[in-house]
Amino acid sequence: MPQIDTEKCDGCGVCVSVCSCKALIIVDDKVRYNESHECGGCTRWCGNCELVCPQNAITCPFEIIVEK
Repeated sequence: MPQIDTEKCDGCGVCVSVCSCKALIIVDDKVRYNESHECGGCTRWCGNCELVCPQNAITCPFEIIVEK
């Protein structure tokens, strides 16, 4: 799931608008992961929220696995 730095977040909502699986919400002027989201996690791992955040408050860490 996306990592959110609430200190950097200004609550602009751009990330929420691009989240196609509706995993992000605004609470108290800060973006939050929607804990009540049906799938329990961002299943698409698209990274759009990270790309559009003007404050660089969102990171989408992932693990790269190389199979031989």
